[in-house]
Amino acid sequence: MKFIFEVRIKAGHIEDEYVEAWKNGSAIIQKQPGAQGTKLFRKFDEPRVLVAIANWESKEAREAAMKNLEKADPQTKEILDMHTRYGDITVIGAFEESFQSVGSESNISPQARK
Repeated sequence: MKFIFEVRIKAGHIEDEYVEAWKNGSAIIQKQPGAQGTKLFRKFDEPRVLVAIANWESKEAREAAMKNLEKADPQTKEILDMHTRYGDITVIGAFEESFQSVGSESNISPQARK
């Protein structure tokens, strides 16, 4: 499952501030069961716009992890929330893992390969 959100760097802040906070928070999140890595992308022609894509075992695993992190100690919560100081977050949503693709042998039916 992919969890995707957009980030717009806030006025008066720079991308590096957000990235550092995102890395610190992501390091904590990635220790949760079901977390399978995360990547941050910069939009062409709009360098103050980023997209984060987090990989999870399932939607339920992510929901359980977020619920678990709500119980974290105050210092951990501060680290997790730090990125919101530097960027406005818009959740795009949770997406099924590659339900359709083109160009991958594994998703081409035997009849189509002939």
